[in-house]
Amino acid sequence: MRGRWSRIGSAALAATALVLAGLATTGQATAAPATAKSSAGKVTWTRACATPAKGRMACKALRVTGGTTAFQKAEAKADDVTPRAADASTPSGYGPSDLQDAYGLTSAASSKGSGETIAIVDAYDDPNAAADLAKYRSQYGLSACTTANGCFKKVGQTGSTTALPTADSGWAEEISLDLDMASATCPNCNILLIEAKSSSMADLGTAVNRAVTLGAKFVSNSYGGGESSSDSSYDTSYFKHPGVAITVSAGDSGYGAEYPAASQYVTAVGGTALSSDSSSRGWSEKVWSTSSTEGTGSGCSAYDVKPSWQTDTGCTKRAISDVSAVADPATGVSVYDSYGVTAGWYTFGGTSASAPIIAGVYALAGTPSTSSYPAKFPYTAAGTSALNDVTSGSNGTCTTSYLCTARSGYDGPTGLGTPEGLSAFTG
Repeated sequence: MRGRWSRIGSAALAATALVLAGLATTGQATAAPATAKSSAGKVTWTRACATPAKGRMACKALRVTGGTTAFQKAEAKADDVTPRAADASTPSGYGPSDLQDAYGLTSAASSKGSGETIAIVDAYDDPNAAADLAKYRSQYGLSACTTANGCFKKVGQTGSTTALPTADSGWAEEISLDLDMASATCPNCNILLIEAKSSSMADLGTAVNRAVTLGAKFVSNSYGGGESSSDSSYDTSYFKHPGVAITVSAGDSGYGAEYPAASQYVTAVGGTALSSDSSSRGWSEKVWSTSSTEGTGSGCSAYDVKPSWQTDTGCTKRAISDVSAVADPATGVSVYDSYGVTAGWYTFGGTSASAPIIAGVYALAGTPSTSSYPAKFPYTAAGTSALNDVTSGSNGTCTTSYLCTARSGYDGPTGLGTPEGLSAFTG
């Protein structure tokens, strides 16, 4: 099985007691997280972040709560055994070697990325971010990325390492997912975590600007909300950063445009279901969709201008997405988390996983040219072997079919496809 099921480090981590200290709700939620069931493997999951108050952004992390993931099935098949039940003591989702293999990154991940910084922008504080990141990297044999060795840094939106926002357990899960996925795709990269003081677009946008000010050339954003007439001003205030690759989750509610994925200056990242197979690639992908309200986002923006490099004709404004990566919780990724949950291993999905994966691919590809908008880079490689064209699946119904249904070439749910190496992300 191409070595995907090997374990490096401890074979099991003892689950610890539920962390109770500081589990503030920060007043952002108006409803409990929803749960859903995937048609692929009867996997159940819950949203990490509760429904936000009006005018706030929602994080896109989905934590698996039951069922048998694609990783567990493949692992059991390789060993000719019954799939084991998931628990917090051992990973039950795809790890770094799986993701690197699936997206043609194995060689690059071992040799590139040194000196590059991926910024992760999220709301609220994760008090255990550094410790949880260390557990993930140790499990998979990745080099240490700590504050002490200069690889990891956590700051608030002002840039302070001490004046941090209120802690929030839901966003802490999001943070763990983002840090782990950046590590999985670019193990040699430095990681800068910027924590906004709230989930408002103004605070998160300020955190994006702070990331750029602090030197990050790759900025991942795993959150989104409804579009508004203010989006064009947000574009210029927070996301217009030439020479910086900014990735944004396309959303997890099926067909429909979200912001800031709709910004003309960002790479909007859709989601796929990723499964191992017997093909020459060793993997196959389709649009991630569980129901009309659960699946990757896509669509045609109501407000944002279409960037010059986007040439589809069925949407006169900005079309979502540009590219994609794994997001289906049933084919989800392993994450270590300890704040507000039993400390241990969880499987996550959502386009919260795909956005930092693509940020890591950009980082492996190297620093973008000073005046460029890296969202354009994949379009120069459209139709080539640099991208895995995803041609099956749909995330809903729409008048212009390609905006919600996969096809050969560009489509809304998966954009131009998923990475096959780095050449589609260089410019």
